[in-house]
Amino acid sequence: MSVIQSGASLMKIIVPVKQVPEVAEVEVDPETGTLIREGVPSILNPFDEYAVEEAIKLKEEHGGEVTILTMGPPQAKDALYKALAMGGDKAVHMTDMKFAGADTWATAFTLAQQIKKMEYDMIICGKQAIDGDTAQVGPELAELLGIPQICYVRHLEIDENGKHVIAHRGTDEGYEVVRAKMPLLITADKGLNEPRLPNIMGIMKAKKKPLEEVCADDLDVDEDELGLSGSPTQVRKVYPPEKKKGGIKIEAEDPKEAARQLVEFLAKKGAI
Repeated sequence: MSVIQSGASLMKIIVPVKQVPEVAEVEVDPETGTLIREGVPSILNPFDEYAVEEAIKLKEEHGGEVTILTMGPPQAKDALYKALAMGGDKAVHMTDMKFAGADTWATAFTLAQQIKKMEYDMIICGKQAIDGDTAQVGPELAELLGIPQICYVRHLEIDENGKHVIAHRGTDEGYEVVRAKMPLLITADKGLNEPRLPNIMGIMKAKKKPLEEVCADDLDVDEDELGLSGSPTQVRKVYPPEKKKGGIKIEAEDPKEAARQLVEFLAKKGAI
């Protein structure tokens, strides 16, 4: 594992991001049960925007360098450019057909192989991707790298010695305040910050920033551990939830008559 000592003059932060389909536009093929991606606009995963914003804020407050990392097809470069336009310093695009079909484990494994070659104090992921909603890649990545993880973070501070973070994380019961030593991984939840919109200058500078492309051969791992062949889980079918059928609108000036109609309707439905 290649890390640097926290508290150095330049904090190094890696932000793994994902390009996802615009949820409002997603449809399911009724015959194959798979998502129809052709012609569907793609965006930077919204939870990853919180991660990018937090990394940039930390850089602005403490100095440092933010590297944006993604694994995906050629068009995923658009997500990198948006993150660079927001303020990221450089990007790494892992793109190879051998990565295709990866589940969360194979995705985390592949990302980990690249990150092990990089220097970092902190890795900030979005808590989940909106196309899968598994929230697994961040924690799996931390385990593969052997570093602490704090998930669902809604507030983050770096202590005075510059070697520890203090994070407020959401739970089902409320909040937990966790202190952990860097290097570590956190996953960003909604409410951590308000992601900035890239300005014209940022957009113009984005395509001039360093962008490295990485293929499977650069990782020096068994190809059977990558992509579909390296995925122990597979999605057999995707289908939309059943659409709710409309109810009835009761129009009656007399409240008693309205109540009678409601009771009659519920009785027909077997609700009473």
